[in-house]
Amino acid sequence: MSRSTASTVDEYLSELPDDRRPVLTEIRDLCREILADFREDMQYGMPVYERDGAAEIAFASQKQYISFYLMRSDLRETFREQLAGHDMGKGCLRFRKAGTVDLALLRAILEATAAQRGTIC
Repeated sequence: MSRSTASTVDEYLSELPDDRRPVLTEIRDLCREILADFREDMQYGMPVYERDGAAEIAFASQKQYISFYLMRSDLRETFREQLAGHDMGKGCLRFRKAGTVDLALLRAILEATAAQRGTIC
């Protein structure tokens, strides 16, 4: 998917290919459940979750990957061992196929994000 011009997360999800929509909807549901005090928004063509005006979490359907953006270096360090076996950029966890998305890991990261504040990189 090229960069989305959707103005809402619902619109974004409706544009996704059928094979990716269910898992990205699950990621959104986790974000909404766990990051209840965060603001859901669209930025840079993807859903983001902000606290105090700063985006801490985002996700996207990229051409080759499903991406989960973890924008806090403290949590990347906390989850270093669990992230070691995954395709990870500086702040982006990438899954090549919808069936490989580790929802348990994402849940743990989201719970840690909600539990404490940290430095956004």
